[in-house]
Amino acid sequence: MIRHFLKLLCLLAFVPSKAQAPTEKSLLWEISGNGLKTSYLFGTMHATCDATLSPKVTEGLDNTQQLYLELDMDDTSLQLQMMKGLNMAGGKKMSDLATPEDYATVDAFLKKNMGISLKTMNTLKPFFVSSLMITKLLDCPMLSIEQELMKKATESNKEVLGLETVDEQMSVFDAIPYEEQMKELVKTAKDDMANDKKEFQELYALYQKQDLNGMLEMSKESKNEMTSKFDAELLTNRNANWIPRIIKIATEKPTFFGVGAAHLGGEKGVIALLRKKGYTVKAVN
Repeated sequence: MIRHFLKLLCLLAFVPSKAQAPTEKSLLWEISGNGLKTSYLFGTMHATCDATLSPKVTEGLDNTQQLYLELDMDDTSLQLQMMKGLNMAGGKKMSDLATPEDYATVDAFLKKNMGISLKTMNTLKPFFVSSLMITKLLDCPMLSIEQELMKKATESNKEVLGLETVDEQMSVFDAIPYEEQMKELVKTAKDDMANDKKEFQELYALYQKQDLNGMLEMSKESKNEMTSKFDAELLTNRNANWIPRIIKIATEKPTFFGVGAAHLGGEKGVIALLRKKGYTVKAVN
């Protein structure tokens, strides 16, 4: 079960005065200028019903020398590194973060949907337990765009690397209060994922329309406060951290970057931040 969960987890000249947020509807963007080797930025969705790569995406991958995802997903030590970050700091337990009644509700919910008891995961960060349910949000077998990108890159003998370390990604879920994470897990259990399923389908529809700004706005308005209240921890802080790394990497080699699509849109998204630095970022339609 933990191995499956980790796969899901594994399962961004002239400087304008204001970041230029993207208005075009596209998931694939060409980045160039100011000494960059022409590279590509692609918005992924970590869980999907269709992981087919478009001809333009495949062409962009073919025209670059390496693939960067959020994490180095072909690192053989990845699962071991992630295991170290699953538990809450300070010896906290989920049974201490909820009333006995709410804890029992979550326990029953997990037994019904996953066949496991919450008691066996009592020390895990609640968000990770919520992530176990991602396959239940789909009405199809879960596919991974990242896995498909890796497959294509490996076939071409391209190296697969990561924009951030496991420790950096896992620390996000220490920055978000455990109490808030537990509150959302309880809400999910009480409505048997009804809202999560509804919002996921709406998000998936926006992704299929390649509407980056729509996806970002939806996350801000989500009833799930993990996404609506903590966008700085989940998105914007990480976007800012990625920019100097993307610039350095793409200055050295033409690179294909594949990151979650929610990281791309808006004035604090990766596209706008690169434009603010004076780089050319244009949609590939």
